[in-house]
Amino acid sequence: MRELGLLLLRISMGGLMVFWGIDKLANVQHSVRVAETFYLGFGTNTTFLAVFGVAQIALGALIIVGFMRRVAYPALFLICLTTALGVWRSIVDPWGFFLEGTNVLFYPSFIIVSAALVLWGTQDEDAHSLDARRG
Repeated sequence: MRELGLLLLRISMGGLMVFWGIDKLANVQHSVRVAETFYLGFGTNTTFLAVFGVAQIALGALIIVGFMRRVAYPALFLICLTTALGVWRSIVDPWGFFLEGTNVLFYPSFIIVSAALVLWGTQDEDAHSLDARRG
């Protein structure tokens, strides 16, 4: 059960990186609005978004197959942590009882950063990764 869970978590988290990367390439204006709204305007340059989008797709592919996990998982965690910090109000107060500008649909960012931490912390238990099969 644990191996299947780690495999599915790895595939789904890698897929998330791929989807986020594709969105940066295919829907640039959306990515610019996200950067303006949640990241204080950092990352609004379209060249930066394209490069970062390609990097996210590559990172997602590495995570899906479980290759170079010692580098890929910390990178995944940092990206997910940055996202969670960008929507911290929605994590602390999802329904906006005390904080303005929250959205309950952003609460899963906390779950995603937690999942990234689980992958990173259990990488030696993932028997179905390419790293584990090679080594």
